[in-house]
Amino acid sequence: MTPQIEAFLEMMAVERDASPHTLAAYGRDLADAENWLGDGGLMAAPQEALEAWFADLSRRGLSAATAARRRASVRQFYRFALGEGWRADDPSRRLDAPRQGRSLPKTLSRDEVEALLAAASAHDGAAGLRLIALVEMAYASGLRVSELLALKVEAVRRDPAYLIVRGKGGKERLAPLNTAAREAIKAWLDARDAARKPGAPDSSWLFPSHGKSGHLTPRRFAQLLDQAAVSAGIDPSRVSPHVLRHAFATHLLEGGADLRVVQTLLGHADISTTQIYTHVATDRLSQVVHANHPLAKDD
Repeated sequence: MTPQIEAFLEMMAVERDASPHTLAAYGRDLADAENWLGDGGLMAAPQEALEAWFADLSRRGLSAATAARRRASVRQFYRFALGEGWRADDPSRRLDAPRQGRSLPKTLSRDEVEALLAAASAHDGAAGLRLIALVEMAYASGLRVSELLALKVEAVRRDPAYLIVRGKGGKERLAPLNTAAREAIKAWLDARDAARKPGAPDSSWLFPSHGKSGHLTPRRFAQLLDQAAVSAGIDPSRVSPHVLRHAFATHLLEGGADLRVVQTLLGHADISTTQIYTHVATDRLSQVVHANHPLAKDD
């Protein structure tokens, strides 16, 4: 990694409050361009070389979404380079964004969420109560998996109706907890506290683990959901922690919630990100009408 890329990433962390995940993605994108361009890298690349690198992304089989992200990373870097006076031109200015269709988010029906919870309930002891709490909280609040797993136990000790969550960009928002989620949390806390050995220090995490992070990892949560999906008769490829967030948003809109309210609950900075759920909800409602309205049925 060149000193210029390191300076750019430092700026993104300090001035833009970019998350570690975002910084890692920028670093990979810029390293790919730097390595492909060869001698002089990004700092010496002419416009033609940069366009050749960008064209090579599709030849390598990268998706339009990945190519678009790498283009954005490089353009951000060159804007920074111009501001710092490292370059007098921006060779990325003519890189056209690849066309990409926006895929609809995967979601689950209400019946499928209930089946998933029933499968989680079949697990004995604390493991089952933990999984129920995870699913209920994800579905009731629309939390990102990183936000859910990073919750501290003190955040729920007093049985709150809302959680205060710090999301992307350090922005705080309120995340609701319905009765079912609060009951699941209470049951998990009782089991969690009972499992702690006398005199042993209590973990600060709501969902503690013996791993390096100290709390349950997204990968482990996904594995537990896969197992519950199989037990519930649902294709595991359709189920993930993020799908529960999609279900939260879709079912709210199907129930008549205002799009701006859903945007706030999800923590989206741009409402266009939230609007994708309106397509899912509309498709679902159309299927319901076609299946149940007498005039919509085929003769």
